[in-house]
Amino acid sequence: MQHHGYIEDKDAYLRRLRRIEGQARGLQRMVDDEEYCIDILTQISAMTKALESVALGLLDDHLSHCVVDAAAAGGPEADRKIKEASAAIARLVRS
Repeated sequence: MQHHGYIEDKDAYLRRLRRIEGQARGLQRMVDDEEYCIDILTQISAMTKALESVALGLLDDHLSHCVVDAAAAGGPEADRKIKEASAAIARLVRS
């Protein structure tokens, strides 16, 4: 079975995602409690940065493992992995 590049950091990614999940619940409470707009926006910014950090880590793992392995093997799979990574980068840049 082939493992994805992030597998060695899986537990760390899961911890970070659980923290982000907690931040999302906190944002819901803040809106429900009608807290100050700027405080809510500050928390949204923190959550956005946390998600970006996870995304960049996963992208780095993908490039370091999946893309490098496919490039070493060559052929159509290498082209597919590079196009796939480029598309993922484009989505991150647009977001």
